[in-house]
Amino acid sequence: MLKFYFNGSPNPTKVALYLEEAGLPFEPVKIDTRTGEQFTPDYLKINPNAKVPAIDENGTIVFDSNAILLYLAEKTGKFLPAAAVRGETLSWLMFIATGVGPYSGQAVHFKHFAPKDQNHDYAHNRYQYETDRHYRILDAHLKGRKYMVGDSYSIVDMALWGWARMVPFKLGDDAFARYPNVKRLVDEISARPAAARALALKDKFTFKAEMDDEARSNMFKHMTTKVA
Repeated sequence: MLKFYFNGSPNPTKVALYLEEAGLPFEPVKIDTRTGEQFTPDYLKINPNAKVPAIDENGTIVFDSNAILLYLAEKTGKFLPAAAVRGETLSWLMFIATGVGPYSGQAVHFKHFAPKDQNHDYAHNRYQYETDRHYRILDAHLKGRKYMVGDSYSIVDMALWGWARMVPFKLGDDAFARYPNVKRLVDEISARPAAARALALKDKFTFKAEMDDEARSNMFKHMTTKVA
């Protein structure tokens, strides 16, 4: 049985989508990052980086959402683009892994969670700009294409959906108007039954909802530890 360590944030959700689409049996294991469950000794043996998601498949441990998608797709042969477009697959998957995800996360942080009593104008503008720049690249790539790579729905589309479905939260309520091709793909994936099941997975568990001092200290360690 595959154990899936998760919460309801974008990176675990795209892995949940793959598991549901591929019909793989799994045991969900909640990791409540607002209460600090990611720092328990047992979980650090699974992921030393203290992040979600991670999987443990009979002792084979994989962490990082994009690594998990690639691992599962190669193992099962499902939702993996053809070998002929291997280079394109890796390029766009890494573009999402190293650009879209990190910049989106920082855009969310400085828009919604950075202390309001400090001036974060420079950082806020930088991450808004870079997140917007990445989505403009994606939108241009998707113009005239149904999917990110090749002619079929794949792990690259799933990786994008995890973050792209939250564009308004990152960039403002009207932001999707700037990326019509991205929105078209997000809407198509979101309408799939597997996406509904992936999004509903978190509702089967109780996660801490409040972003209080405890949650901030567990999620944003830099607020209590100065290194520079």
